[in-house]
Amino acid sequence: MSVVINTNYTASVASNNLAASQSMLQRSINRLSSGSKIVNPSDDSGGMAVSMALSATTRRQGAVANNIGNAVSLLQTQDGALKISGKVLERISELKVLSLDITKSASDLANYDAEFTALKTQLTDTATATFNGTDLFGSTDVGAVGVTEDGSATITIDGRDLTSTSSGVGVVTAGANLAAITVAEVTSAIENVATMRASNGAEQSRFGFAAELNTVNKANLEAANSRIVDVDVAEESTQLARWNILVQAGTSMLA
Repeated sequence: MSVVINTNYTASVASNNLAASQSMLQRSINRLSSGSKIVNPSDDSGGMAVSMALSATTRRQGAVANNIGNAVSLLQTQDGALKISGKVLERISELKVLSLDITKSASDLANYDAEFTALKTQLTDTATATFNGTDLFGSTDVGAVGVTEDGSATITIDGRDLTSTSSGVGVVTAGANLAAITVAEVTSAIENVATMRASNGAEQSRFGFAAELNTVNKANLEAANSRIVDVDVAEESTQLARWNILVQAGTSMLA
């Protein structure tokens, strides 16, 4: 091997090795301090692209969870109104039977009619109830709620019309007084309200399962994204120790 003076090849190699070790040491420090394997796009450009797509999907899943929660709140509010309507109808049916008592005076019947009129008003007011500006009752569906992040699956909240004659409640509210309605009509109204509550409960149940599935999917997406971007602290700490020793050794050799 030749011996030269102007060019110190060995020192140049040591300097290059030291620079490489310092670069890797800095990368380990950046990863550990940020908790991410991808500090710069150059660290893993492909992984960064996949991670961005997964992150966007995860955020949409979160938005779906909010929408499902609001839909359930709407249904719970609607069911509360239906429950009260059922109680009102039960009282109306009780008043109807009491009015058939031959021992009741005209004044008694007038009092029953006064309460009946007030209860009809309550049913009418309940039929116009809203949830954040959305009508709870009507002849048309409340709307379809997306339960997947791409909107491919939806759950429709059916329309429930408390004022229609088909619901039975409409017949009761249309009666001028207790004498104008029958026990059968009130019973039919109570049964129809019970059917509405059952349908409401079925929709709440479906939303519950959809929310559970959404939660599972979101957790799996977060786990997949974590495998791409989150640093393995144990592994990276080992690399940090390695590069730290190499930097110290390189500095010593260069000296």
